[in-house]
This record gives sequence, C-alpha cells and structure tokens, in this order.
Amino acid sequence: MSSSSTQHETSGLIGHFIDGEVVSFEGERQADVFNPALGQVQAQVALASSMTVNEAVAAARAAFPAWSELSPLRRSRILFRFKELLDQHHEELARLITAEHGKVLSDAMGEVTRGIEIVEFACGAPYLLKTAFTDNIGGGIDNWNLRQALGVCAGITPFNFPVMVPLWMIPMALATGNTFVLKPSERDPSASLLMARLLKEAGLPDGVFNVVQGDKVAVDALLQHDDIEAISFVGSTPIAEYIHREATSRGKRVQALGGAKNHMIVMPDADLDQAADALIGAAYGSAGERCMAISIAVAVGDVADELIARLLPRIDALRVRNGVDPQADMGPLVTALHKGKVEGYIDSGVTEGAKLIVDGRGLQVPGAEQGFFVGATLFDQVTPEMTIYKEEIFGPVLGIVRVPDFASAVKLINAHEFGNGVSCFTRDGGVARAFARSIQVGMVGINVPIPVPMAWHSFGGWKRSLFGEHHAYGEEALRFYTRYKSVMQRWPDSIAKGPEFSMPTAK
Repeated sequence: MSSSSTQHETSGLIGHFIDGEVVSFEGERQADVFNPALGQVQAQVALASSMTVNEAVAAARAAFPAWSELSPLRRSRILFRFKELLDQHHEELARLITAEHGKVLSDAMGEVTRGIEIVEFACGAPYLLKTAFTDNIGGGIDNWNLRQALGVCAGITPFNFPVMVPLWMIPMALATGNTFVLKPSERDPSASLLMARLLKEAGLPDGVFNVVQGDKVAVDALLQHDDIEAISFVGSTPIAEYIHREATSRGKRVQALGGAKNHMIVMPDADLDQAADALIGAAYGSAGERCMAISIAVAVGDVADELIARLLPRIDALRVRNGVDPQADMGPLVTALHKGKVEGYIDSGVTEGAKLIVDGRGLQVPGAEQGFFVGATLFDQVTPEMTIYKEEIFGPVLGIVRVPDFASAVKLINAHEFGNGVSCFTRDGGVARAFARSIQVGMVGINVPIPVPMAWHSFGGWKRSLFGEHHAYGEEALRFYTRYKSVMQRWPDSIAKGPEFSMPTAK
C-alpha cells in the first residue's frame, strides 16, 4: 500500500477498500455525496486516479493464485458467513441506501433481500462447479470438462441499486475463484465499504475483494488495465455500449446491461384494479429509478379512459416524502441534476403534444423543501415519435399509448430499440401464450408488472438493453466468470503402437 494513503476513519472521507484496508490517497479529487431528501451535502467521496486503480488491481492480482486454488467448498463457507453477516446488517445497509440514494426504507430493505438471495445461490458453488465426465469414449480415452477462474474481474455499478447490483456480481465472481474490483456509483458509495468490511469479517483473504470509488477516470483505468480479464456493467445504454466497445477491443470479456423502456400491455379483459395497482408500483416505485420500471402503459381497444380513471385516485393517494418516513411510498430523485433532467422530459412531452394529466413538477415536500423531489406524472396520448416514448426517463413519469388491438401492441413494443422488460395483463391464456412467444424482450411478465428473475435464473434484456453474450447472475454468471476446458485422457497401456494419420473417431 502506498505510503501516501490515509485511513478513512481518521480522514472523515469515504475512501476506497484495497488489500483489506479502507484508504484514501493524498491529492485525489473528491465529490459531494448528497442527502437527496434534504438537498444537502452529507459527505465527501474520494475519486480514484489511475494510480489508485493500479493499486487495487495489483492487490487482486496478487491474491488470485491462492484464492483460485482454494477448494470451492472453502470459498462457499466464506460466502455462507458473508450471507449471515448481511442478514445481521440488513437494516444498516438499507438505511445507507435511503440516506444516499433516497428510496424509501421499505424499498431499500427489499433491495438488500434480493442481493442476499444471489449470495445464497453462490453458496452452492461446490455443486455449480461440478462438471461432466464421460468414461471410455473410445480407445481407452476418458473425456471430462472443467470450469476455471478467469483472474481479476471488475464490476461497474449504478446509483439506483448500490447493494443489489454489486451483489449480482461479487458472489458469483468470488465463488468461481476470481478476485474482484468494484467501482460503485460515486453518488451512493457507502454501502460498498460496509459490504467490503463484512466480506473481510467473513474470512475473505485481503486483496480478493477491493473497492475503488470514482468516476469516468476510474472506469477508463479499469477498461484499459491489462490485468483485468472481465468487466460487468449495469447502467445506461450509451455507457454500456462504450464499455463493451472499449473493453472488447482490448480482449476482455464483457457483460454490459444497458437502458430500458419497459411497456405494460393492458388488455380489455384485464382486471383493471390489478392493472392500476401494478402500474402505480412499477412506474412510481423508487421514483421510477429502476431499469425494470414500467414507463409506458399500452392500452388496447377502449380500455384507456377507464384505466386512467383507476390510476388518478391512486396517484393522488401517493405519499411522497423523505424515504426515512415509514409512511412514505416514494422518495426523491438522486441528485438535483437528475431532477432537472426528468423535469426536462416532462417539458418535452408537453411541447411535443402529449396530454399531461398529472404534473409532478414543482412538488414541495414539507420539511424537505430543498429535496430533489418530482411527483408522480401521467401523460396520455403518447405516440412513438415523442421523446418521452423513445428515451429512458428514469423518473416517475408514466405515459399511455393507445392501440386498437393486441397485434398492434406487440408490433409497437418489438419496434423499440430497447428490449429489457415487458408485461401483459390479461385473463386470456391464448393471448398470454402468444405474448410470451412473440415479444422481443428479455424479461417477460404475465400479470406480473416487474418480472425480475430470481437468483437461480438470470437477468438481462435483448437488443440495445444488453451488450455481450451473458445475462447477469444465475447460471449465466457461472459461464461468464469461468473458462470452459475439455480434457481427454488415456494411459500408455491403452495406446496402440505406431502413429495414426486419420481423423480420430469414437471406437
């Protein structure tokens, strides 16, 4: 560790976690960390230089040989202890999320739970890494396969899920024998340090897991580092595309999950109260800052007016407050800059001719007047040419598109550049089956508004919502974080005398 490093505990700065220590470095840039509900700076976070990234990668590289040779069972036992510690610190992690991101505490608690589920799945590494063996394929030869660790892997994660998304990556990377460098969002960095401390407390050797706080400088240093073998990313499509291009051009394995514009078809036969409840939670939960948020309701036939009538009282009843308030349904957006961006999209919708039914701009929350709040917003008569239809808003803005029939709804969704998540509310089994088979989207819900796969499945979209060959977590992560090797073996007493010149075949 560089002699210019200082301990976070004495500096009061949110620092990095490198080789088992929380550190910061002299001369590093710093950024503000806000309390979004109050609109106030509550901390400073260090922004890593390329030298800081080099320190973290060097620590991970040095730890890789011993960690990768440790048996899967011993690695799994460390993850079991980590899972137990996450359970014990569940609320502490959730409160860090609420303090720095702004989402309501109950939502933050749910985020931590979904992250813990990935750790539970990764604890099955001894079984997951078990491979196939074929005895005597011919000529005294046996054939089997191995899955071996890649080396040093990196994860670049977004602000909207500062615990869950890192836990999509960390447990599977470690369970398969890799070492890891995490670059969390600089907007809500504290949870990453608590998870690092819990991993160390669980018995993880120093250097196996490292955290570098930072911005684009740190991202580019990871992309360009020769010792990084694989990079996982979750965030916006332009950045996902950039990371995929830059990392693959350097021979790295990349899993880059991008943006979304998730639709929900509401059929005339749907239970409209259920559909309205689903839209309220999926559009406005976490203030719309979810890559699986529903931002477009596709109203089929003459259902739109009745659907709007069901939505309006539910929107009016939403409790938009500081996320620490146990009665809050929706909290603030993450930064003032993002608040302005979301309000700009609302301006655009009005200018381009959508009908603004509920306007969330200018919302004032008593006791949190400086907070970054935008209220629930509802547009009707949205068309595919409008900016609010084409682009991911990442805020509490729901648009309604009217279409004449089911075929038109499917055509509309399949034409969009994003293919992350989609849902259909219907009572008709034939419609449900046709929807699941014909829709060109990676994650599909039928009467389920936010179809986020469980830990033993895998998460990811199609089209410009995913760059790379592998989805996140589950068995797809096992493939992403390992190299496949096939081994063929025979022993001297079964080898025929003399050279063979024909193509080997089973005998």
